[in-house]
Amino acid sequence: MSGDIQSLIDSLVKDVERHQDLYYKRAMPEISDMEYDAMFNRLLELEKKYPQYARQDSPTKRVGSDLDNKFPEVSHPVPMLSLDKLYVPEELEEWVGKIERDNEEELSLLVEEKVDGSTIVLHYEAGFLVRAVTRGDGYTGNDITENVRTIRDIPLSLPEPVTAVFRGEIYINIDDFNALNKDKENIYANPRNFSAGCLRRKKSSEVSGIPLRSFVYEWFSGKRQEGGPGPGSAVPPDGGHSGLHIEVLHRMTQLGFNVWPDIGFFSSPLVQEKYEEMFKAHPGWVRRSLSDISDYIDRKMGKRESLGYEIDGLVVKVNDYKTRIKMGHTSHHPRWAIAFKFKAPQAVSKIQCIETQVGRTGRVTPVARIEPVRISGSTVSNVTLHNQDYCTSLDIAVGDVVAVSRRGDVIPAVEEVLEKNEKGNKTYLINRNCPSCGTALVPDGAHIFCPNSNCPARVFGRISFFTSRGQMDIENLGSETIKRLMELGLIADIPDIYYFDPDALLGVEGFGEKKIQLIKDGIKRSKKKPYDVVLASLGLDDIGPKAVELLIDDGYGSIDVLLDAAGQKNMEIFTGIHGIGPRTAEKIIHQLNDPAVQNMIRKLKAAGLNFSYERGRDEAVRQVFSGEVWCVTGSFENFKPRELAMEEVKKRGGRVTSNITGKTTHLLAGINPGGKLAKAKKSGALVVVEEEFLKRIGNYAAPSGEKQQ
Repeated sequence: MSGDIQSLIDSLVKDVERHQDLYYKRAMPEISDMEYDAMFNRLLELEKKYPQYARQDSPTKRVGSDLDNKFPEVSHPVPMLSLDKLYVPEELEEWVGKIERDNEEELSLLVEEKVDGSTIVLHYEAGFLVRAVTRGDGYTGNDITENVRTIRDIPLSLPEPVTAVFRGEIYINIDDFNALNKDKENIYANPRNFSAGCLRRKKSSEVSGIPLRSFVYEWFSGKRQEGGPGPGSAVPPDGGHSGLHIEVLHRMTQLGFNVWPDIGFFSSPLVQEKYEEMFKAHPGWVRRSLSDISDYIDRKMGKRESLGYEIDGLVVKVNDYKTRIKMGHTSHHPRWAIAFKFKAPQAVSKIQCIETQVGRTGRVTPVARIEPVRISGSTVSNVTLHNQDYCTSLDIAVGDVVAVSRRGDVIPAVEEVLEKNEKGNKTYLINRNCPSCGTALVPDGAHIFCPNSNCPARVFGRISFFTSRGQMDIENLGSETIKRLMELGLIADIPDIYYFDPDALLGVEGFGEKKIQLIKDGIKRSKKKPYDVVLASLGLDDIGPKAVELLIDDGYGSIDVLLDAAGQKNMEIFTGIHGIGPRTAEKIIHQLNDPAVQNMIRKLKAAGLNFSYERGRDEAVRQVFSGEVWCVTGSFENFKPRELAMEEVKKRGGRVTSNITGKTTHLLAGINPGGKLAKAKKSGALVVVEEEFLKRIGNYAAPSGEKQQ
């Protein structure tokens, strides 16, 4: 009986693995999804009923568990060092020439793609995957074995009883990333951050449904050499090869790993002849002489956009392991490999410290304070690090030397770590408690939040947002003024703006009669703002201008009607509105049923703000911008702030976007237009100057105190 059960399980394992290979790797399925599911479920049932016969490498291990992972730290058997980097082809030629001069033996090099993913270190014992570890600081990483087991192209067992350590990269294809990130409302900046975030999820069952993929590119013995560990220990014992990396890559494909399908091999024709049979087995591999490396790299750069996954450069490696050992390594990188990056960083700086900021919705964002650098004409000293996943994927720490850019010419961002700090500082981790109020932070998707709505940082954030340009636009109530009013105890939340007495500021340093009058005028004008602006300015999570527009178009033209609908706590009421998904619907219901939010709305209504939409207000204006998408840049004579121009666009049926995209049809360009002008011309958007814009909208009356046309 036991033999029959074991044989049946073994047979099912073999069949399931075969059909997984046909479906996931070859895209040639032979059976229907229903037939496959029945086969898989049968195997699952047998393993649950007879756990003593379940195999360690069963494909059911890829389903994952609902138990929380702990991610304990694990020391690497050899250092997983970073790579030194070059950005100019001439520098690469110099690097290759120096290696040739310093080594007596004939040189051969390999060029592999540098996938923009997350490094993984895979431990196999007697052919079975026993541990998967992140790179961490290069010496210690986190055990994420259960999550990695769910990745279908990483073998759970090898066809030979190999005991070794393999290094590779886990990534996600661009199309898969775009589809999944869209479902998550684009909370991830790029595929690298997405894959890193997935690998850190606490429940492996959540990872199993994500199409992560892998490439493996190094084989380590897992044993430390005498005289200290080093990358030279990459020669696998009894690996069935002569200590050459090209043979290692070939052997890894025989073991079931994915390696680069189109590596470049550069050597003399005499050396290449030795590998004739190997190249027949890998028709995508390219053979060239050493002098052809630059041309090969140029061609690879040209094909970059056609790849299904993101690469940010190429890696050039010495082929012979004996030469690698002879060349050695620094504390930061091996001397036998170099990364050629496709794009040089706009600036290089060092991280002085990392702090956490709390926004109006409670989202906690790490911010790096860096040594000031000039980028695109501006001095940058603060750089966002987005979230914990971003910090982890970059392996970023205080003291690191980093490449910094300005994404979209606006947001300063750390692109990568160029050199690890020498003080032993480890990857930055966000504190478990809010830095402002001390409340325990809670995770939600890729981000971490302070749940305390009365947190001082959250209160300051939502008041500042409410008064800012593009929202209620209350003149002379900027962030510094709001901070001072809070310190004086004059305002404690948004409604207090309309109830405190500005004359109480007389005699306070920095507040003269003129400024106080301007504050009064700004508050008075803000009461005329329409309902859609007021609702979006409350700063409620996911209830921004677009969501408000969708709600009004669907008939929720007053706050009373909207509160009544939210009070029914039926998500289908809102998910039935085209453009509103389950996440937004859930947040609308949750926030509009919050007594604190309801109390804020009551006070603002009593203060005289508009909480109903005047039908016909926009219809009375000719819809000259219907079907058009506008963006604005620069400064103007008649529109101060420039957001006033975009309000005119919306009143006349147009849509507004903050950045130039493929859907942008018009750019309103003023004085000093910046980078958006070039982007508009490149994208084909029509550039319109202020005089032309005024002709299209007809008579325009600017708000009191502004220049009028």
